[in-house]
Amino acid sequence: MANYVVVKRILIAKLRHHGDVLLSSAVFSCLQKRYPDAKIDAYIYKETLPMLEGLPIHKYYLYDRKNPRSFSILKEILQTKYDLAINLTEGDRGALALLASRAKVRIGYDPDKRSLKKIAYTHMVRPCQRPRHTVEKNLDTLRQIGIFPTPSERAVTFVIPDADRLSLISKLNGVKSYIHIHPVSRWMFKCWPEEKMVTLCKTLIERGETIVMSAGPALEEMEMVRRICEKVPIINLAGRLNLKELGALIDLSNLLICVDSVPLHMASALKAPVVALFGPTSDENWAPWQNPYARVVSQNYTCRPCYNPGCGGSGRSDCLDTLSVNAVLKAIDSLEDYNVKSGPR
Repeated sequence: MANYVVVKRILIAKLRHHGDVLLSSAVFSCLQKRYPDAKIDAYIYKETLPMLEGLPIHKYYLYDRKNPRSFSILKEILQTKYDLAINLTEGDRGALALLASRAKVRIGYDPDKRSLKKIAYTHMVRPCQRPRHTVEKNLDTLRQIGIFPTPSERAVTFVIPDADRLSLISKLNGVKSYIHIHPVSRWMFKCWPEEKMVTLCKTLIERGETIVMSAGPALEEMEMVRRICEKVPIINLAGRLNLKELGALIDLSNLLICVDSVPLHMASALKAPVVALFGPTSDENWAPWQNPYARVVSQNYTCRPCYNPGCGGSGRSDCLDTLSVNAVLKAIDSLEDYNVKSGPR
């Protein structure tokens, strides 16, 4: 591509949830390194902005799902001259943005070979038929145009401002050594049973550990943490942290224990010790990325990953219900560069 296109302005669309957007950060970093003088713009959901803030991004187009203004955003894109545009999802909204960009090179995915995508894209990414980590799937858009990132260039990045780090320290109220547990997900069917989380917390407290627990602002998430807190003495920061403060909580912790959710991907970016529990979702697609301090706990069920909200849609997943506390403790103790009794890395 470099032989026939001068790249001065780039548009990247990633209209997905928080973790997905964070895992796209490697694409932004690789393009900035390849085209250091180019201006890179991002088209993302408004609420996911903190996942990319701090990266060398020139302009954000923020789609507000509570107050959609997609046509005004498309108008702004249309009025800007782009040379390269990439849609990192399979959605039509991103495809329309690429069409509006009028870039000479427009890259996207088209698993259904729909007519809109044929018009919107000049380069189609061929989907891999085997499980493949989401970071690599994102980077396949660059490989389409001859950019092959080295392993070090595939790192994901999450930037924590000093103000948010200091705010988090204030909320910890003097606690400096702790294990951080984030037991919830936006999709609650990914969560380990509460009674097993309570048993794990009690065991860690018996080892002399302090536990800080977090959750998003959703009522269902905060209620789950509240119920756990009623049974075991932990510090409850559920619903009290913004995303940057959550990152600081992970970065300053001795260890993060979580399910398949955004804190897992923050830990990858921060190279923080993490034990991640997987049930009906794919640990091959969403596992910790380039993190030597990470362990995944899952079960080898033939039906995994099913992505169903519980077995048969029941809301409960057998692969999580039967995942033992001992398996999680074994993963914690297996970390070679970190032992839960010895403090931070």
